[in-house]
Amino acid sequence: MNLYFKAYEKRFPTCPEIPVFLGSEILHESRSDDGAIHIIERSCKLNVDAPRLLKKIAGVEFVFFIQKNTVNWKERTLLIEAHNETFANRVVVLETCSYSVHPENEDWTCFEQSASLDIKSFFGFESTVEKIAMKQYTANIKRGKEVIEHYLKELISQGIAFIPRWMPPPVSKEEERTLTVGCDLDLASEESCAHGTTKEQTCSSCLPVEAASPDADKLDADYIERYLGQLTPMQESCLIRLRQWLQETHKGKIPKDEHILRFLRARDFNIDKAREMLCQSLTWRKQYQVDYILQTWRPPPLLEEYYTGGWHYQDRDGRPLYILRLGQMDTKGLVKALGEESLLRHVLSINEEGQKRCEENTNLFGRPITSWTCLVDLEGLNMRHLWRPGVKALLRIIEVVEDNYPETLGRLLIVRAPRVFPVLWTLVSPFINENTRQKFLIYSGNNYQGPGGLVDYLDKDVIPDFLGGECMCNVPEGGLVPKSLYQTDEEPENSDHIRLWTETIYHSACVLKGAPHEIVVEILEGESVITWDFDILKGDVVFSLFHSKRVPQTYRKETTLPSTSAAGDNVQLIDKSWVLGVDYSRMESPLVCREGESIQGSHVTRWPGFYILQWKMHGPLPCTGTSLPRVDDVLASLQVSNHKCKLMYYYEVLASKDFRGSMSSLESCNSGFSQLSGATTSSNQSQSSSHVSR
Repeated sequence: MNLYFKAYEKRFPTCPEIPVFLGSEILHESRSDDGAIHIIERSCKLNVDAPRLLKKIAGVEFVFFIQKNTVNWKERTLLIEAHNETFANRVVVLETCSYSVHPENEDWTCFEQSASLDIKSFFGFESTVEKIAMKQYTANIKRGKEVIEHYLKELISQGIAFIPRWMPPPVSKEEERTLTVGCDLDLASEESCAHGTTKEQTCSSCLPVEAASPDADKLDADYIERYLGQLTPMQESCLIRLRQWLQETHKGKIPKDEHILRFLRARDFNIDKAREMLCQSLTWRKQYQVDYILQTWRPPPLLEEYYTGGWHYQDRDGRPLYILRLGQMDTKGLVKALGEESLLRHVLSINEEGQKRCEENTNLFGRPITSWTCLVDLEGLNMRHLWRPGVKALLRIIEVVEDNYPETLGRLLIVRAPRVFPVLWTLVSPFINENTRQKFLIYSGNNYQGPGGLVDYLDKDVIPDFLGGECMCNVPEGGLVPKSLYQTDEEPENSDHIRLWTETIYHSACVLKGAPHEIVVEILEGESVITWDFDILKGDVVFSLFHSKRVPQTYRKETTLPSTSAAGDNVQLIDKSWVLGVDYSRMESPLVCREGESIQGSHVTRWPGFYILQWKMHGPLPCTGTSLPRVDDVLASLQVSNHKCKLMYYYEVLASKDFRGSMSSLESCNSGFSQLSGATTSSNQSQSSSHVSR
């Protein structure tokens, strides 16, 4: 045990084996009178693996942690406590590690580690920071064990095979003899301790050996070479044990070895972690009938026309090749016309088809093909693709794919990446598994042409024509989805499909004559930002924002639509008895929104309370003796003869100090948002902006 303490101290002041650890400085050091307790407090400098844009926004290059180490030689314990010094007012990171002797077996070393992360606010990147922290923490756990083993070997190579136990200062020859005996006993204890610890760590990542029968403890070598690829004896053993465990406990069809192997590889052959991930995926597949998606899912005609992706032969390694012309795809229009449910189901069908094609290519080429290649063309990518609801939908899809289709992507080739791409990559990359990110190859401009480009991975007769090749590619060219195809009412659930998502990003509503549609946002702290994004699909409406200290009551007025879905409900919150200027006040000047327009905007709040977003039907202003109605107003009143308008909307609340780092403000800065109005009270008490496009 004492040898572990000595090995741990060798990590300071610098540790080349941990690249992110740049150095440390002792702040305080103390020892007890008898020398049994040694306390050292250090300031540690770290280079966190975070996106460059995030570091730039945060304004720091390195982060500092305070670490306090307490070695108790008498009790043979080591306690490590650490907390962050950088961004302590925004993020609180607490970590505790302890080494101790096993209470029932002194030959074993117990190691316990715990950490907590509390993100109060971080410039709108809270979710990204959380992903980065989890990734860093997981990597440090694995690396910490390797570093300890490295320094243990270094000590042994220097002739330091053991360190005597701590004993009180000797006062007599009798106690000296006792100390000598204690040192001899400690030598045997330290040697056994090292072996015991190794045994415990090895077993922690494997199922019991008894789970494998003598007749099934090895796979046929030809079978492995033909269908699975190269496996070490340890990897082969893990596959057999996990498969046997599934056969004994899982009810239903057992996945193929190739499928089980993907989950083992995704978890570095840690059986416990792979088993948990695989079981969750099998439950998900059964719950949502994913096994039958290729037989039951038929893409809507709109998706076949505007979704710019499709299969295209294979790469040089025999992997199926999927081409996605993301820059030509109207992702915003597809989300609004089809909803996230259809897009997710289509992505799942692509992954299922990819696995099927891998099996076919395995039989075709006579060697294991377990993954596919994706070629993504980003020509045309702009800020329209980076609007906040779309990025949220993309991250949700990535999460589902990462959890259920690990190790299916062999290589991702990104070509013609524009200057706006780093913004998207900064937001998305933390949500992508590290093993997957290492398979990304990114080319800007025309760098994909010539040696080192696509020709290294694709045969010349496979490179598509739009990238300078000679092969005709049948992938749709996409284009803008007509707003007339945006869905306004929720479609009735198909009995053959169980909904994968119960929540949707966009909501639809009807605005009736004399009955506006309203939603309420409760603001608990004054400094917040309300953002909105909506499309006028039918008729003309007037958009307003109000504030009230009173709690609004909900009033619903059912429309005459055949469907009884939520889209047909008209929600009213402002009571007819309320008086403007007394019970509630106007925060935004009314904005007239014409049919076919898209509106994005934001409002910085200054007071807590209830903010009401209101859409009401636009009608001509009442005539006075000296004024005539505008021509546009007269035409608008004639067009809305059925007294009904339709819209799709999305809204979100952000902390104002985080708004500048959010996707909303990124779009706001790059799309030329025009100042709409200030509050009716004074310009310095609220800030707002809105952008109208057709």
